[in-house]
Amino acid sequence: MTVYHFVGIKGSGMSALAQILHDTGLKVQGSDIEKHFFTQDALENAGIKILPFDKNNITNDLTIIAGNAFPDTHEEIERATELGIPVIRYHHFLEKYLKNFTSIAITGAHGKTSTTGLMSHVLKGSDPTSFLIGDGTGRGDSEAKYFVFEACEYRRHFLSYYPDYAIMTNIDFDHPDYFASLDDVFSAFQEMALQVNKGIIACGDDEQLQKIQARVPVIFYGFNDENDFQARNIQTSTEGTTFDVFVRNTYYETFTIPSFGNHTVLNALAVIALCKYEGIDAEIVKQQLKTFSGVKRRFTEKVIGTQVLVDDYAHHPTEIKATIETASKKYPDKKIVAVFQPHTFSRTQKFLDEFAESLNKADKVFLCDIFGSAREHQGKLSIYDLLEKIPGGELLLESNTLPLKEYEDSVILFMGAGDIQKFQVAYENLLK
Repeated sequence: MTVYHFVGIKGSGMSALAQILHDTGLKVQGSDIEKHFFTQDALENAGIKILPFDKNNITNDLTIIAGNAFPDTHEEIERATELGIPVIRYHHFLEKYLKNFTSIAITGAHGKTSTTGLMSHVLKGSDPTSFLIGDGTGRGDSEAKYFVFEACEYRRHFLSYYPDYAIMTNIDFDHPDYFASLDDVFSAFQEMALQVNKGIIACGDDEQLQKIQARVPVIFYGFNDENDFQARNIQTSTEGTTFDVFVRNTYYETFTIPSFGNHTVLNALAVIALCKYEGIDAEIVKQQLKTFSGVKRRFTEKVIGTQVLVDDYAHHPTEIKATIETASKKYPDKKIVAVFQPHTFSRTQKFLDEFAESLNKADKVFLCDIFGSAREHQGKLSIYDLLEKIPGGELLLESNTLPLKEYEDSVILFMGAGDIQKFQVAYENLLK
């Protein structure tokens, strides 16, 4: 039996795929840099071997799967080429693998990870399901009927896939280091839509998605009256959010989710629409929605004393706004303190005013220095350019998180796509 060797196994998609193959009885190992990433915890728990990068890791008995972040000049990829071993890129391997299942791609500028987690959790209540989530979580089931996966638009990676279904949550301008404009982003989604084989579930409240053309039925969901699936009579309590679903203006069912914010209702509505389309019993959907505990780094809470510390991946103005809205709805009597680490210089530059506008919805804002990326380590602006647009904003250092202690009885939102967690860890250590 071949051993599947993942070059860059700590990448979120790579880690998830490695777990899936391992769960279905295949032999898996991988390599990466030695710095700790949260994605490696699940690999280690599964007993999957992680090696430091080394060309000597590559032997003739391996099947090589390479992460998209690593060029053909990477030492392990070069070694595989020398030995005549085919190197399969992550997205090409995944596309072939999907053909064994009813595949459901979850895509959109925001909400992909949460919706992928929710969709897979609900489907598991009906049929065996494998899933790949962008938070590094993957589960394989050798009996799986469905395969739910997160499909990212960055560099048009999702055009590698030809899924049975696609859920499209929204289209928004992001990744300014790659996309030229909102129109450029739309063109990528439009191309993706033409590759879907059975049906598209799209948010009809999104102006861009209303323009999507496809060769398959497009089912729209949202709050507006003209949607095929509409959420009405939304009520929140300390337990979560309850809402009625109308299908083409006819009452269908009432559902409850243990989460808050309009974006969470929309995510659930997308899942409900697809399940109805697939003929899954509404009672199963209701029960599964109630028991969804969320995904990693999406409003992950920890209560310490009178403070609620929240770890969240929000790194775009739209996502920050949604996270602050969620906190305000869940904890209406607490102050909201935002601790934000911008991710990439190009994104910070492009959305400087929008970041300020979203962050100013919090009661207090702390900023951490800009986190670069493998693609860019510096830019023309600094964190002070954003700071001056936030009245009362302060800079927060990992070496001194003491200012957060002043905010008793508050929700502290640690938001970002870089290494914002280290600020939360530093603060928790200070509290100890």
